[in-house]
Amino acid sequence: MTVVDETGGTGLLRIDGLVLDYATRGPGTSSRVRALDGADLAVAAGETVGIVGESGSGKSTLGSAVGRLLPRAAVPVAGTVRIAGESVFDLAPGALRRLRRERLGFVFQDPAGSLDPTMRIGAQLRLALGDRKADVTPHLERVRLADVRRVARSYPHELSGGMAQRVAIAMAMAGGPRLLVADEPTAALDAQVRAEVSDMVFALAAETGTGILWLSHDLPAVGRLCGRIAVMYGGRVVEDGPAGEVLGRPAHPYTAALAGAAPARAAFGTRLEPIPGRPPLLTGASTGCAFAPRCPFSVERCTTERPEPRDVEGRSVLCHRAGELAATGLEARA
Repeated sequence: MTVVDETGGTGLLRIDGLVLDYATRGPGTSSRVRALDGADLAVAAGETVGIVGESGSGKSTLGSAVGRLLPRAAVPVAGTVRIAGESVFDLAPGALRRLRRERLGFVFQDPAGSLDPTMRIGAQLRLALGDRKADVTPHLERVRLADVRRVARSYPHELSGGMAQRVAIAMAMAGGPRLLVADEPTAALDAQVRAEVSDMVFALAAETGTGILWLSHDLPAVGRLCGRIAVMYGGRVVEDGPAGEVLGRPAHPYTAALAGAAPARAAFGTRLEPIPGRPPLLTGASTGCAFAPRCPFSVERCTTERPEPRDVEGRSVLCHRAGELAATGLEARA
């Protein structure tokens, strides 16, 4: 999928064929687990893209790879990650810090984990701004915190979870990033606060023209907030297209199964259909379709031939039978 933005390149973010393993070691042994198996994704300036999929699908690894925030056990095998044309994995440490500071913002699931417990909030915000004398109150007001002067004097443990997450968002947005990567940023919050915080993030991004990569299990929220949805399975993006089309008329069997298993999307009295089996634990490249063992539409070709992206009704889909299944109403299963 080619996306053109104001940089004159092929998108603010472009991930091509990214393959990444995690190396594990035991007494006298070592092995690798494949987290990304040729992931492709493009995000244009100002675009909002939701990444959905089961745990283990590769969402968090993909999000971390955008800023090269991977653990030491991560081993890049192939592919590229480019931000505004810069190859993230080829940057020297100083250039990488500049890229993170000037173009990227990150918000994680646990706000306490992203805030320094030994520093007051105001000091942390000034550090993020690179100005020890900066007035931080406008940044705290932007995230709709009350009594911002008290918050600025507080330590993280003195704030509620919702307040701490708002502070983390203020820090992430303080430098005016071109892309915000949010990994399950509201999962630890209660339902009302979750909606308020997510709506606030997208409103702030719209004001500044910041693109969003929103990683989540919450399909209804992603469908409501994001313009595009990319569905991940087995370390690859198996379906990518407009949010309403992907959730309303899925073209990949996994997308249909995922939507059909989402409690929030089910009508009252409807029996949920769980996805049989478990996500794959890959140790190398999948020889066929990674979803084939769980797919009710699998044929012999699916187990032996690796699917490549194909255009189905304006969406990129990794499925040998995508066109055929979409024509017969696959969305009826969702």
